[in-house]
Amino acid sequence: MNEPKAKDRPMLFSGPMVRALLDGRKTQTRRRLDAWTDEPLAYVEAGAIEALDADDRPYRWPRTHAVGDRLWVREAWKAHSTFEGVPPRDVPPSGVFYLADDSYSPSGSRGRPSVFMPRWASRLTLTVTDVRVERLQDISKPDAIAEGLIQLRTTRRWVASKGDQYLGYAHADPRVVYGWLWNTINGDGAWEANPRVAAYTFTIADRNIEAETA
Repeated sequence: MNEPKAKDRPMLFSGPMVRALLDGRKTQTRRRLDAWTDEPLAYVEAGAIEALDADDRPYRWPRTHAVGDRLWVREAWKAHSTFEGVPPRDVPPSGVFYLADDSYSPSGSRGRPSVFMPRWASRLTLTVTDVRVERLQDISKPDAIAEGLIQLRTTRRWVASKGDQYLGYAHADPRVVYGWLWNTINGDGAWEANPRVAAYTFTIADRNIEAETA
């Protein structure tokens, strides 16, 4: 079977996770798998991820992101007040501000959700280097740290953070902090549900995906 061609795809990130990407602390992300099948591989898209469940039965997950894919980060943003009400396609790059930043944010314009960020406005490009399927709670301590956690100098405990602002509580086990972070993003009980997830490892480029091909 021929290897599937690498693709360019968008991926949503929250403000704190964007900060972790910008700081170079976040090199992994986990996403729930809702499409999971035990049908023969011929019935799913080429490049599906194969794994075994708890009973060693083969399962296959239809491909979404694979090694070599480039992901352009979608994050919350706003246009300068001059361009309030202007469709995204007509906003110049110089008029874009990112809500994850602590720097100047223009007044008089509304914030726009990450889902409405156009490709040209993205400032971060991730290249997938590894994909694994696992249960959420199987995350290791090093992998939890790679999700963007930071260690406090005073107590050596781990926390989630947004720039200089610490989120949640500190704990010696980074897995505990990541469990708290997963619940804040996905809702109460999401960590305890222990869903099957795709774990992506990636490299980070601080530039638009079009600049990657220039």
